[in-house]
Amino acid sequence: MNTCRTVSVPYYKGHMELHVPQEVLAGVLTSPFADSQGVPDPSELVRQALRSPIGSAPLAELARGKKNILVVTSDHTRPVPSHITLPILTEELLQASPEAEITVLIATGLHRATTPEEQAVKFGSAMLEKFRFVVHDAFDQEQMRFVKILPSGARFEVNRLALETDMLVTEGFIEPHFFAGFSGGRKSILPGISSAVSVSENHSARAIAHPLARGGMLKGNPIHEDMVDAARAVNVAFTLNVALNSRKEIIGAFAGELEAAHEEGCAFVSRMCSVPPIKGDIVVTSNGGYPLDQNLYQCPKSISTAADCANDGAVIIIAASCVDGYGGEHFRELITRGTPQEIQDYLLAIPPDKTIPEQWCAQIYARIMLSHEIIVVSDHLTAEQAERANMRHADTLNEALAMAQDIKGRDAQVVVIPDGMSVIISQ
Repeated sequence: MNTCRTVSVPYYKGHMELHVPQEVLAGVLTSPFADSQGVPDPSELVRQALRSPIGSAPLAELARGKKNILVVTSDHTRPVPSHITLPILTEELLQASPEAEITVLIATGLHRATTPEEQAVKFGSAMLEKFRFVVHDAFDQEQMRFVKILPSGARFEVNRLALETDMLVTEGFIEPHFFAGFSGGRKSILPGISSAVSVSENHSARAIAHPLARGGMLKGNPIHEDMVDAARAVNVAFTLNVALNSRKEIIGAFAGELEAAHEEGCAFVSRMCSVPPIKGDIVVTSNGGYPLDQNLYQCPKSISTAADCANDGAVIIIAASCVDGYGGEHFRELITRGTPQEIQDYLLAIPPDKTIPEQWCAQIYARIMLSHEIIVVSDHLTAEQAERANMRHADTLNEALAMAQDIKGRDAQVVVIPDGMSVIISQ
């Protein structure tokens, strides 16, 4: 009698169960990072990080005498626990400079605007009433100001609020990022509060295709280097980043000078989430559930992780709610414009200064789909939408597994990466 192993895979605000026959299960890849316990008192950990910073004077000391302070925070697509971190940040700032006016700028990059309802959930009504919150709009060119040409030759344009402040502070979280190396730190500025032109050029086909533009890699990564240069150019005075487990609980806090604090946080995350590869003919993963699985646009992050464990011709299964559908109009147009080869050829021919917003996502999908069939498991994305994007659709993980076995055979080896966002596949 065949026995199955049940694996719980994050999906939106809950989980899906996958039942895999034990004899074909090659492995389940998780990391201590995902399964670690949150700290008993996350607020105290954050306060300690602010008062004993890395490579910097304490936040309160830096803020003394400042009149106009800008705090850049993450939007609704990022699980930064701002309901914990932002009150502590602003408390420290106001204790040092009680008369200061604090503006909170929500870094959306090229994402849609964070709704008032989403803001209330993420930040709390009390914070919204106490401070001025502004949602960045990368496409509002009137709000952008040119700053410099970055090392890659790209134009750097940023929200004018970053240039009209006495002190610029950022907060975010650190996780592996499939082409920037890691999230957090400098990403609050570029792409966070930069113009659509700058974000697109930073994510150009040439940059995405660079061999060092990959997960876990900072040194020599041209995308990271441009991001750092941009953050330096707007004089980020202080940064706070947290590391989170799979339950979005704080397991580490890193505050201080932009680069030093971010690098220490990245080293911590790298130690926690690097795992050796296990190769499979079918690789199952997710985007870690809400908020990162809200659309297809975000899913190449975990699909890239899955691809690192995929044999030639393997099928990749991604569980993602896609409550927002494709996720972006430019992405929708690109991912549905033809076959993967046609999409790739079209995008690689676009020069960096003509980069289309969101093209990076379609480029990575196309690159992976040239070698692997993708099945998306979603109860919001339709079968027709998936097919237009050169993918198959399934309602459940077990249905998707059966479809993949029809393609690869019943003896195909299966690898499961429950949260593809929390794992770096060591090469």
